[in-house]
Amino acid sequence: MDKRVLLVEDDASLARSIVDGLSDEGFAVAHAADGDAAREALRAGGWDLVILDWWLPGTDGLEVLKAHRGEGGHTPVLFLTARDAVSDRVRGLDAGADDYLCKPFAFAELLARVRALVRRGRASEVLTLVHRDIRVDVVAQRAERAGRPLDLTAKELALLIFFLRHPGEVLSRTRIYGHVWGEDYDFVSNTLDVHVKGLRRALETHGSRVIQTVRGRGYLLGDSPASSAEEGS
Repeated sequence: MDKRVLLVEDDASLARSIVDGLSDEGFAVAHAADGDAAREALRAGGWDLVILDWWLPGTDGLEVLKAHRGEGGHTPVLFLTARDAVSDRVRGLDAGADDYLCKPFAFAELLARVRALVRRGRASEVLTLVHRDIRVDVVAQRAERAGRPLDLTAKELALLIFFLRHPGEVLSRTRIYGHVWGEDYDFVSNTLDVHVKGLRRALETHGSRVIQTVRGRGYLLGDSPASSAEEGS
């Protein structure tokens, strides 16, 4: 069966060239011309690879990527952009990109990177996340603890998935907000605290506290570091 590639690129001429080239190589390619269309396509699922431009009308590529990863998306993503500064590459990779190719590029290099990402993408795909007695089926979007289902909102589930992908790691508020909400952290709003409180409430119905607050640093799934006191909120 053809491997399915989602190309997110607003340059119509470049998009046609990539679609035609990858189609000739046996890939099934769909094209989205802006960030909002890309997010809809990603939510539908079933992609083996996303080729993502950074500068897009509406939601930009970086925010599309952050939102996708924050919602538990595991599809390999290749950033394709004219932003070639080292700092931009770091931002893209930190946001969850698997590879980064700068424009202009040779199609042969793009094809080689596409093939490599598709090969390893399915092999490394994690469909079930587990920590102690907590389990999330990422595909079915179902969560349970101690074998009992958890009644979570979409954002609480996205939070739990993000925590499960980073057990034992202190996650800053800015990082959590960027991945789960896909935008910069609002230091005035208590949105994050409210959702963490709701997630804790659901989890602690069937067990002890596993999401710790690390003062001045953020949140952690697991045991609180000995050097940091846990807040009780």
